[in-house]
Amino acid sequence: MENNFTRPRILLSEMLMSLRFCRTFMLKLLSVAARARNWYRGRQADNCRAEEYRAGFYAEAWRDAAARLGASVELLGNDILEIRSGRAYTRVRQNTTAIDDPVTLAVAGNKSLVYRLLANRGLRVPNHLAFTLKDMAQVASFIARSGSEWVVKPVHGAGGRGVTTGVTNSFDLFRAAVAAAAYEPTLVVEQQIEGNLYRLLYLEGELVDAVLRKSPVVVADGRSSVRQLIRRENCARLEAGRKFAQSLLSIDMDVRRTLAKQRLSLSSVPKEGTVVTLKTVINENSAADNFPATGLLCRSIIEDGAAAANAVGARLAAVDMVTRDPAVSLAQSDGVILEVNTTPGYHCHYYRQGEGCPVAVHVLSSIFGAPVKRGPQGPQECVMFQCGSLDRED
Repeated sequence: MENNFTRPRILLSEMLMSLRFCRTFMLKLLSVAARARNWYRGRQADNCRAEEYRAGFYAEAWRDAAARLGASVELLGNDILEIRSGRAYTRVRQNTTAIDDPVTLAVAGNKSLVYRLLANRGLRVPNHLAFTLKDMAQVASFIARSGSEWVVKPVHGAGGRGVTTGVTNSFDLFRAAVAAAAYEPTLVVEQQIEGNLYRLLYLEGELVDAVLRKSPVVVADGRSSVRQLIRRENCARLEAGRKFAQSLLSIDMDVRRTLAKQRLSLSSVPKEGTVVTLKTVINENSAADNFPATGLLCRSIIEDGAAAANAVGARLAAVDMVTRDPAVSLAQSDGVILEVNTTPGYHCHYYRQGEGCPVAVHVLSSIFGAPVKRGPQGPQECVMFQCGSLDRED
C-alpha cells in the first residue's frame, strides 16, 4: 500500500526514467543527423575523385605484384580483380584479400574483443570501456575518475571514421559519442596514450615492414584561416593524384579538439610559418607524414606485435602501437597496442618519406606460395617507391 512518503519517490523515479529516455532519444537523433551529413559529404565530387585515386592505387599495386609473380589479372568489376597463377587464382578488392577467413576478420573488427584477447596474452592495451548512448552517465563517471584524456570511437570502426581524441569532460564525451554513433551503436572509450604511432605489418608471423605515422599538418601563411588551409591542402592532394594521400582531410570533432589544444579554431589565422597539427587521428595523413621505422624497433616491440597478430589468428595483420620510444619495451615506455587490423591500408608502406615496401607483392606471394621474381631492387627488398619522387599527375 502506498503512503504519503512512497508516492513522491515513485513520481521522482518515473521522472528520472523519462529524462534518461529523452536524453538517449535526442542523442540517437543527433547521431542520425551526423550519419546523414557524413553520407552527403561522401557523395561530394572531390571525395568521389579521391576514392577513384584510391581504387587506382590498389589496381596499380596488384597489377605490379602479379607481373612480378608472372600472374595474370582480370578486372571483374566493382574494383574486384581476379589474379591467376597457373591453375591457382585469388580475388582482391583494394586492400581486401582472401588471405584470412571471415571469422578472423570479424574478431579483428571488434575492438573490445581484441583488447580482451591481447590482455589474456599479457600484452599491454589501454584502459577502456565499451558502451552505447544509453550508458552515457556511467561512462561520464568512468572518465571523470581518471583525470586523463580519452578517445571515443566505434567499436567496429575503421579508417579513423568517427574517432575523437582529447575527451576530458562530459560535454566532450556527449559530442564525441554522437559523432561515433553515426557509424554504429556500440562504442568504446579508451585512455589516450602519449607517444608516436607505429604500424607494424606482419605476414605469416614475420615482420614485413614498419611505419612511423605522424599527424597531418599544414604550415600557416599568415593570411589564411585554418579552414582555408585545410581546403588548400585538399586541393593540393587532388592535384597530386594517388601517390600523395589516400583520402582528403575531413573536418570533424577530432579536428576541433586537436586545434583547441593549440588554442586555435577553424577560423583562426595562425602566424606565418606556424606548423598547425590538424588531427590527432593519423588516418588522413599524407605520404609526407609517414616514415620507415623497421630499424627503430627493439626485439620486444617486434615480438609483442607478432603475439598480437597471433592472438587474433591473422595471417596478415597491421599492429598499431603507441610508444614514446620504440627502442625499449612497451612496459618501459608506458606504451600500448591500439589495434590489430586485418585489412590494413597499403598506401603508407608504398609512398612515404624514404624507401617504400611493395606489400602487395609479399601478400600475393604468400597466397600463391610462389617466390617473387627478382627485379632491379631484388626479390624481397622493400624499396619500391620513394616519397621524393612523388611527381604530380595530370
